[in-house]
Amino acid sequence: MLNRVILVGRLTRDPDLRYTADGGVAVIRFTVAVNRKFTNQQGERETDFINIVAWRALAENCGKYLKKGSLVAIEGRIQTRNYENQEGRTVYVTEVVADDVRFLYTRTNSDKSPNQPEEDPFTDGEVLGPDEIPF
Repeated sequence: MLNRVILVGRLTRDPDLRYTADGGVAVIRFTVAVNRKFTNQQGERETDFINIVAWRALAENCGKYLKKGSLVAIEGRIQTRNYENQEGRTVYVTEVVADDVRFLYTRTNSDKSPNQPEEDPFTDGEVLGPDEIPF
């Protein structure tokens, strides 16, 4: 049997770091927006919003370094659980329990506005012509 998930997406809001009442174990929850590779009938890309949960040291690291807009790669497993809400109805939850979270890029207040194109992080702004490539 195999239950592995790998996702790359951006956080939709700041993560929610909490500690359990019985032992103070760190747990963090956040949602990642992941674009689908194909377009719908209107030619638009659809997005899935995936709930993520991480525990212990991983949760604390995510709490320190992640915020809304952060680009992350997540490896984990799908988990389903249920609980009874205040109205007595059973609520079913499907989420990814993260085993590893890689911080790919974090947007900061000093970053460019969304209307401006992002610079290539692998260049210093200089673009080489075809005759200037050294190989």
